[in-house]
Amino acid sequence: MTAQTSPPLHIVLFEPEIPHNTGAVGRTCVGLGAKLWLVRPMGFQLTDRLLKRAGLDYWRYLNYEIVNNWDALMTRLEEEIGKVPAPWLFTSHAVTDYTSVTYQHGDVLLFGSESRGVPDFVRQLCAQTSLRIPVAEEARCLNLSVSVGIAAYEAVRQMNGRR
Repeated sequence: MTAQTSPPLHIVLFEPEIPHNTGAVGRTCVGLGAKLWLVRPMGFQLTDRLLKRAGLDYWRYLNYEIVNNWDALMTRLEEEIGKVPAPWLFTSHAVTDYTSVTYQHGDVLLFGSESRGVPDFVRQLCAQTSLRIPVAEEARCLNLSVSVGIAAYEAVRQMNGRR
């Protein structure tokens, strides 16, 4: 793939649990031309009616891949983007705001499962690239699909030169 035909972003859902969140993220990926990566285990099947309902008829246009674990993800991403990936991990544990970094074509945006986030080993591996979307004290976090939309559209906004 060349830079012109490669996806502008790679959105990774690590062990997603809720089908309609993944369906909504799939729609966002189609809208952006991003590739969606799903890391097993997942809390649903791709045939789940809630996934299909949230994804509407966009799912047939979605560029996606399912991998079995973290190591398989990293191997496939390296093959796809041509270098060892350094994913931007979106987590409530981070101190760096998502708007304070510079995104590049081909970046990997990583999101954990809805109830557990990512395992500690992933958080440690991504310690230098962890980002947060600020929320009020009363809220633990945002919905997964909302978080993906916020982060992905900020990355695309920056890449398109509209700062």
